[in-house]
Amino acid sequence: MTEAIIPLISLIALEIILGIDNIIFISILADKLPDNQRGKLRFWGIGLAMVMRLILLAFIAWILKLDQSLFTLFEIDFSGKGLILILGGLFLIYKSTKEIYHKTETANTEGPEIPKVRSFKRLLSEIILLDLVFSIDSIITAVGMVKELWVMYAAVIVTVVIMLISSKPISDFIKKHPSFKILALCFLMMIGVSLLAEGLHFEIPKGYIYFSMAFAFFVDVIQIRTIKQK
Repeated sequence: MTEAIIPLISLIALEIILGIDNIIFISILADKLPDNQRGKLRFWGIGLAMVMRLILLAFIAWILKLDQSLFTLFEIDFSGKGLILILGGLFLIYKSTKEIYHKTETANTEGPEIPKVRSFKRLLSEIILLDLVFSIDSIITAVGMVKELWVMYAAVIVTVVIMLISSKPISDFIKKHPSFKILALCFLMMIGVSLLAEGLHFEIPKGYIYFSMAFAFFVDVIQIRTIKQK
């Protein structure tokens, strides 16, 4: 039992780091809904991520087969996992680029901006799509860290509880500070590029990505504090 504690804590820490992507994506999409529906979208988005990962863990033997090569194109081996990562990466790049354009370009157009009606089901379907990509990547990573299945289940449940608790404060923070929203979108774009590269076997160490974004976040915090002091 004690031998499983360290792998459990390590896996929870890794799942939380990977879960930040989910929280930011869900928070940005929730901002498109009325106030009374935002909490509902966050709950269902994160809750379905947990359900999806628990179900996928039950089919872990099939999940591991996704890592096997399906075909080769331009001397690059494509696996089921690789294709999912490529599609997920392209989707994340498209969504983040579209949101950045909307926040920076259309906000400066003349005349009052007419808000678009966003469908709760449509936004939830986009979250589920990205949940699937992150879930498969997370599970394959977890298998490389631990062997006990109960440790994986426990890590997923604990991580989702932490995500549910932290999702509203993170969402409120991003909404309160528009500059951080652009930063968060840039972060999602970098994650999309990372997923695309990983699917093509050009793996970018995630530590570099998280460090660069943490540094950018630190600089943004200093800038905001400097402006407030003037």
